Amino acid sequence: MKAAFYTFGCKVNQYETQVISQYFEADGFSIVPFSQEADVYLINSCTVTSSSDKKTKQLVRQTKRRHPEAAVVLTGCFPQAFPKQAEEITEADLVTGAKDRMALLDGVKKLLLERGRMVMLSPHEAGEPFEPMRASRFDEHTRAFVKIEDGCDRWCSYCIIPKARGPVRSKPIDELKSELSTLSENGYKEVVLVGINLSSYGKETGSFRLAEAVEAACAVEGIERVRLGSLEPELLTDADLARMAAQEKFCPQFHLSLQSGCDRTLKRMNRRYTAAEYAALCGRIRAQFDNPSITTDIMVGFAGETDEDFLESVRFAEEIGFAKVHVFAYSVREGTRAAQMDGHLPQSVKEARSREMIARTDRLHEAFLRTQINRVQSVLFETQQDGIYTGYTPNYTRVFVPSDSDICGEILPVRLLEVKGGACMGEIVSDVSGHQG
Repeated sequence: MKAAFYTFGCKVNQYETQVISQYFEADGFSIVPFSQEADVYLINSCTVTSSSDKKTKQLVRQTKRRHPEAAVVLTGCFPQAFPKQAEEITEADLVTGAKDRMALLDGVKKLLLERGRMVMLSPHEAGEPFEPMRASRFDEHTRAFVKIEDGCDRWCSYCIIPKARGPVRSKPIDELKSELSTLSENGYKEVVLVGINLSSYGKETGSFRLAEAVEAACAVEGIERVRLGSLEPELLTDADLARMAAQEKFCPQFHLSLQSGCDRTLKRMNRRYTAAEYAALCGRIRAQFDNPSITTDIMVGFAGETDEDFLESVRFAEEIGFAKVHVFAYSVREGTRAAQMDGHLPQSVKEARSREMIARTDRLHEAFLRTQINRVQSVLFETQQDGIYTGYTPNYTRVFVPSDSDICGEILPVRLLEVKGGACMGEIVSDVSGHQG
C-alpha cells in the first residue's frame, strides 16, 4: 500500500505530518510524493485564514477527481475548528481533526477495509494532555523541527487558532531529550523548537519554562545548534533571556510576533503588550546577545486601522530596525471577534498598505544584511545549485558561497563579503582570527 501526504501551514503542521507519515511507514505503507499514484492521500490542513480553507477544499476535491479509487483523508486544524463545514466535503473519505494523531492510522486501515465514509472528530477539552509524538527524521538533512508545545489561550481578536488547537499543553523535558537524542544519532545538527504558542511552554503546570527546553536541547550531544520558532513577546522574561544567552549552542534569532506598532490597533487585536513594552524587550535582547536578529510579522489593514495608525506602525518598524518582516493584509476570519467589528477596510486599501509596508521593511532587511558584512560567521550549509551553496548563520542570515566540494550538512566559518539577492555572499575561511559575528 502507498500513502502520500500534503501539508498546509506552519512548522507545527509539518512536524505532525512527518510523525504521521512515520506511523504509516512503520505499519508497512510506502510513502510516495503527493503527485504520484497512491492508495491513501492525506491532506493536513491549516485554518489561519479563509484562503487557507479554500485551498484545502480545492485540493481535497481535485485529489478525489484525479484518484477516485483512492482514500482521501482530510485532517488538521480546519476540521477541528469548523467540523460541520469539513463534514460537508463529501470528497473526503475520512475527516479527522488536530487531536489523537495515533488514531488516524487505525482509521485509515478501517476505511480501506470497509470502504465507507468516516468522520472522527472530537472537541478539545480543558486539561487534555500533550499528545506524545516523536520524529526520528526529516526531509531536510541538516535541520529538524520538534514540536514541544500545542494550544493557545491568548484569544487574539482576529485568530481562530485557540479553537483549532485547544488549551496550552507541553512536551515533558524527558520526552524532548529522548527525541533529540534520536535526531542527533540520525545526523541532525540543528533543531528548531516549535509550538502553537511556543512562549507558553510549561505554562499549564508552572513547573518548567521555555528556557529549560532550550537548556535540555543544548545539552544533547551531537546537536550543534538550537533555534526557537515564533514567540509571543510579553511572555519572555529577563531570566529566560539570561538562561538562553548562557547556552553556546543557542542561535540568537528571535521571531517576535508584533502584528502592529500602533497601540490602538494592538488593543483592538487583544494583544497583551504595548509598542513601548515590545521595544523595551528588543533592547534587552540586543543587550544580552551578540549580533542577534529580530524578525517579526506585521498585519496591515486591521478593522478600524486609520491612516495615522498605519503610519505609526510603519514608523515603529523602522525604529526597531527589524532584520526581516513578514507583511500580510488582514483577512476576515469567520468565528472571531474581529469579524464582528466595525471599520473593515476595502481590499484596495489593505493591498496599498501592504505594498508600502513591504517596501519600507525591505529596506530594513537590506540595512541589516549590510551590518553583517566583514564578519566571520559559522554557516550551516543546506542546499546547492550550480556550485553555489546556501546556508544560514546563527542569526539566520542567508549566505551564498561557491564551492567545488560538497559542503551540504557542514558547519563552516565564512567571511561575509557583500549583499546580493537578499542574502550575503561569502567565502569559506580557514583563518578565523578575524572579526567574529
